[in-house]
Amino acid sequence: MKLGELCEICSGGTPKRSVAEYWKDGTIPWVKIGDMSEKYVSSTEERITDAGFNNSSVKMLEPGTLLYSIFASIGAVSILKIPATTNQAIAGLKIKDDSLDRDFLYHYLKSRESISKSSGRGAAQNNINLTILRNMQVTLPSIEIQRSIVRNLEMISNQVTIAESHLMDLDALVKSRFVEIFGDFACYETKPLIKCVDCIEAGKSPKCLAFSRKMAEPGVLKLSAISSGVYCENENKALPRSVSLTIDKVVHANDILLSRKNTPELVGRSVLVKHTDGNIMFPDIIFRMHPLPPINAMYLSYLLAGPLLHSIQSLAHGSAKSMSNIPKSELAKLSIPIPALNLQNEFANFVSQVDKSRFGGMLRLLNSLSGIMHASFFSVADTD
Repeated sequence: MKLGELCEICSGGTPKRSVAEYWKDGTIPWVKIGDMSEKYVSSTEERITDAGFNNSSVKMLEPGTLLYSIFASIGAVSILKIPATTNQAIAGLKIKDDSLDRDFLYHYLKSRESISKSSGRGAAQNNINLTILRNMQVTLPSIEIQRSIVRNLEMISNQVTIAESHLMDLDALVKSRFVEIFGDFACYETKPLIKCVDCIEAGKSPKCLAFSRKMAEPGVLKLSAISSGVYCENENKALPRSVSLTIDKVVHANDILLSRKNTPELVGRSVLVKHTDGNIMFPDIIFRMHPLPPINAMYLSYLLAGPLLHSIQSLAHGSAKSMSNIPKSELAKLSIPIPALNLQNEFANFVSQVDKSRFGGMLRLLNSLSGIMHASFFSVADTD
């Protein structure tokens, strides 16, 4: 069936920013894509006033409404836990009857994210309109089968949450040790980033397939591979057999990858690649670099991902209607404090002693299993 036959679908709006009374001391939640980082949306960064609501195209959506991004980060999905409005980049989907399970539709739409993005159109950013969304095909098994699928997927999702919690605890320990070892960076010599690395290079983005690669077949990383701060190689797109890997853009262990173009909340995020299965490229919206002596790769990666993240994000250009972009020339001038090498090595040795591999490996396994299960349950999505 068409999604428009199963749901009432509407988009949001934005009260004029120039009118203070539409925003100041607002009490009505107003959802942006940045608020959709989890399955459920229970709070928002911004709120609008009654005047903003009454003098704009925003619509009040009730709890239980599915949110679907149709602009920029196409295909992001969340479920409202509160009454709220949204901006025009988000569509609200209200299920019409009980033949469709809400959580089933949530997972179904999540499984179609890459396909939805490939349907996007637009110059500054990809977008899809409500007509495309309403015409999206949904294969609808019985309600019993829908709920069975949801139970299996939620079981894996819960295990992913547990593994991520362990990783967060270990990350907090490492960050605390980072502060203990290096203290106040004001006392160290500094150099521009370009003097600390061999080069700052962008990757390559050939036309890819709408699904992830199988095993270690050729592929290209998605931005989500580094957005969380943990390198997730299973976040990728498969390369068509007619397209060859660009060898000098293949990811290797000890690469530092940094997103040069993304939403304002995620631009500038970086990771150190500790392990790779090989045969995977990084796209042109990611920078790669390797530190030069006397810079330790572990030290530099934590510096970029932590203390300097805000400075990196402040270099980004863009507006509410375009993805934020960090110019290479600006990033190259970023000031890097350089502690004594023995301090850098002490930190790197501490990190190596923190047993992250167990939970990191489990998280990769669970995410891979989740991807396989989604592909199995919703394989029809790849035939549209």
